[in-house]
Amino acid sequence: MHEIPVAIGLGSNLTDRMRNLNFAIDRLRDHLHPLTVSPVFETLPELYTDQPPFLNACCIGYTVLTPRQLLSALQDAERIAGRTRSGPRFGPRELDLDLLLFGDQVIETPQLVVPHPRLRERAFVVVPLAEIAPAWEIPASRGDPSETVQEVLSRLDTTGVSLFAE
Repeated sequence: MHEIPVAIGLGSNLTDRMRNLNFAIDRLRDHLHPLTVSPVFETLPELYTDQPPFLNACCIGYTVLTPRQLLSALQDAERIAGRTRSGPRFGPRELDLDLLLFGDQVIETPQLVVPHPRLRERAFVVVPLAEIAPAWEIPASRGDPSETVQEVLSRLDTTGVSLFAE
């Protein structure tokens, strides 16, 4: 089977945030080899601001799963961690797992868009991703040019994203 490099964004701002991220990392070990995990960052919420701060991280690894299979595994982990989709969009959640990059593929289906459609705007994702994959080339998509994670980071305001110290 052909292994594809993938990048996953992790976030949590309800209950035990670090425990939620560690749960997700343990689950991802079943699907990504080897698994490389970024440092954890604490970030202020965006868009829907009436909620606690998030812990965010990214991980990268190789998978033999299809994009749809990996998305299903991510959604299963979110559900097991207690995530419901009944609250406000961009609202608080126990666990949020986003498929950011799937090799150099561009995927646009009703269920999945890769590269993640807001990847290039989100410092809380790009900062941890740049820690472990600064040279990863984000493919051109949705009118955006191909560029590295580091190039995206150089344009972003990282105010509100700080290294988390337990």
